[in-house]
Amino acid sequence: MPSVDAPVAPPGCLRFKALGIDTWQEHVIYMHPDSAICRSEGFAAQARVEVQIGQRSAIATLNLVGSGLLEKHEVSLSASAVDSLMARPGDEVCVRHAPSLESLRALRAKIYGGHLDAKQLQEIIADISHERYADVHIAAFLSACASGRMTIKETIDLTQAMVDSGERLQWDRAVVADKHCVGGLPGNRTSPIVVAICAAAGLLLPKTSSRAITSPAGTADMMETLTRVNLSAAELRCVVGQVGASLAWGGALSLSPADDVLIRVERALDVDSDAQLVASILSKKIAAGSTHVLIDVPVGPTAKLLGCRC
Repeated sequence: MPSVDAPVAPPGCLRFKALGIDTWQEHVIYMHPDSAICRSEGFAAQARVEVQIGQRSAIATLNLVGSGLLEKHEVSLSASAVDSLMARPGDEVCVRHAPSLESLRALRAKIYGGHLDAKQLQEIIADISHERYADVHIAAFLSACASGRMTIKETIDLTQAMVDSGERLQWDRAVVADKHCVGGLPGNRTSPIVVAICAAAGLLLPKTSSRAITSPAGTADMMETLTRVNLSAAELRCVVGQVGASLAWGGALSLSPADDVLIRVERALDVDSDAQLVASILSKKIAAGSTHVLIDVPVGPTAKLLGCRC
């Protein structure tokens, strides 16, 4: 039973209680199944709900907690949702049904073999980058686009949609170089060497890298053992201005933010489809302001590309 001194939340709201649950960047909300909101709104487990604290809101997946962890007037959030909403113990949390997503119609059509036009891909990527999709929706999108199910036109439109989902950097040089390795091979760490050589030769090379997808560590993960890689856009410009190059994590720069959401689920699935691979690489490079890009594609029995078709 709640103590007599426990604050009472307004109708339609609950009081936030921190439980410290980490769901690896997926927004999850935890409520007692007998809370007034669950009963009045008819919420069931795994429902998608809109959560609001003050002026901030987010879409989250509902998990019901029937043990003594939460009282009927209390609510908790996963660590990522806490960060997004800047939640503090005792905050009033308002919960309501999430708005329907029109882009899910296009996703269902793609699952059944249809084609996605530029507008539909823009809507899907916008919903993903704004974290309106649950991980199950993202997994469905990745699966529907895998194994040669994307046309070249769809891949181009997907790339453009991912570029448009975030910020773009501009540089005052005619040639802005970059390199990318498709990866998948352990110990294949060429980026620090190539970036250093290019910078010494006078090229401008604002290199941004991703976290690992199908291997234990990507370039950003490896560099993080040596230095900080989560640079802001201002910090990246400062570093590039001083030495002519950088090695930074693209996810901290809001460059193609949908890509980082997709990578999180791709890693869990251990899947990296051709179309998504191309869109991921090119969207990050275009958003970083690159004009010339060298792409390293390892080929072999243990690489992502098993053979070379000429």
